[in-house]
Amino acid sequence: MPFINVKLIDGVFSPTQKREIAEKLTETMVAIEGEAMRSVTWVVLEEVKSGDWAIGGRTLSTSDVQALAQRRAA
Repeated sequence: MPFINVKLIDGVFSPTQKREIAEKLTETMVAIEGEAMRSVTWVVLEEVKSGDWAIGGRTLSTSDVQALAQRRAA
């Protein structure tokens, strides 16, 4: 039974986006292993408090990630 644990910085993704993440990860497992995986694939989205996530020794906040997303969209 697949268990997929996704960690996200709190407040970055909307409920709709989180639902889409769970759906697409489940679809990926089904594409790899077959339809029988759908009912046994668990996806857990864990939100990490803003500022409690670091990359390269630099902590990231919700606003840091949102600014990055805006730059990528431009």
